[in-house]
Amino acid sequence: MASHLELLTELQQLDKVPSLERLRAAQKRRTQQLKRWAIYEKEMQNKKRKADKRRGHGNLRENHRRVSFAASIALLEASARNDPDEVRYLLKNNLSPDLCNEDGLTALHQCCIDNYEDMVRILLGHGATVNAQDNELWTPLHAAATCGHTGLVKILIQHGADLLAVNSDGNMPYDLCEDDPTLDIIETAMANRGITQEMINEMRAAVERRMLGDIQNLLQDGADVNQHDSQGATLLHITAANGYAQAAEMLLEGGARTDMRDSDGWTPLHAAACWGQVHVAELLVSHGANLNAKTYMEETPIDLCEDEEFRNHLLELKHKHDIIMKSQLKHKTSLCRRTSSTGSRGKVVRRASLSDRNNLCRKEYQTEAIVWRGGREEEERERESDQENSHSVSSLTNQTQSSFSLDTHFSTLLLLLLATVIFFV
Repeated sequence: MASHLELLTELQQLDKVPSLERLRAAQKRRTQQLKRWAIYEKEMQNKKRKADKRRGHGNLRENHRRVSFAASIALLEASARNDPDEVRYLLKNNLSPDLCNEDGLTALHQCCIDNYEDMVRILLGHGATVNAQDNELWTPLHAAATCGHTGLVKILIQHGADLLAVNSDGNMPYDLCEDDPTLDIIETAMANRGITQEMINEMRAAVERRMLGDIQNLLQDGADVNQHDSQGATLLHITAANGYAQAAEMLLEGGARTDMRDSDGWTPLHAAACWGQVHVAELLVSHGANLNAKTYMEETPIDLCEDEEFRNHLLELKHKHDIIMKSQLKHKTSLCRRTSSTGSRGKVVRRASLSDRNNLCRKEYQTEAIVWRGGREEEERERESDQENSHSVSSLTNQTQSSFSLDTHFSTLLLLLLATVIFFV
């Protein structure tokens, strides 16, 4: 076994060689490592055997513990190794071919991913469900189509695979085809089965339609629409991730909260942003969803958005939202200021009214004096008249402030007119 310095030197040399040689070198080192580990295990077993003999343990089998695996793990492991004999042995011992792991992945799914045609025929021959769905609602045909395995696609279609199966992303098998030969096979099979565009649209909308019915029943029963599932997700999280705008709107009108978090700290807006659901994201923002909310990994909905165009749209929504919040804050502040100054508002009005009243009286007196004179005099005499009458106007103002009687006001006016006539005569 090479020393640590030798491995570092070899690593520097491998950086300059082609990828194939680096792979061979890695395989060689791995073989050496496994061989050394086998030697180490053998030495340890010999030491243990000697120690047990010294302690007088004659029967080692009594203390030997066997490791056993669940049936689903054994079947999936044998399928992944492409071991037909092991798979046949397990299936002949009444093992279900539809056993799955924690992700809902069956042996048939795995073989369609790895392109094991013989293994797929064995599983289907022993009754494996051709339309089995994992946790993301992917069927084996979804897996074969996205991987471009044309041979497996033909086998699955011959065994009645559902061509209109919709996964959690809203995709059918033909939506996931990236190569033309696989797409041609699926589209030909769809045409032979008489599948039309109306049928495709109907199947895409079926899931949301069923969910709308379930939500309506929950609301009629008065159930809490903000309940969490095992992963902390609410119904609004599910509708946001799948882009079910009508279902999301019904939930929001029924009291669904936009700030609920799942076990990872995701809000429904995080889910809509991650899976590119533009319309649902706009709906959530219009109902107060926080674009600055962070997950437990300090990620905002914008951080989780991978589509550049959708990301820019979210940034525009955030900018508009910030402007609205600032304007609302200024509006609230100005209202508070006006409310705090209401105590002095009456005094300001009274002072302004008194001044306006004095000016109005002065103009009325001057107009009446001109009428009594029978015409307009020169500007200089009018200025002198103003000076002479200033004392009378002041006294009139004082009388107006001290008395609010109607009779007194008329008497004062008559006296002022009489004094003006005498002066000009």
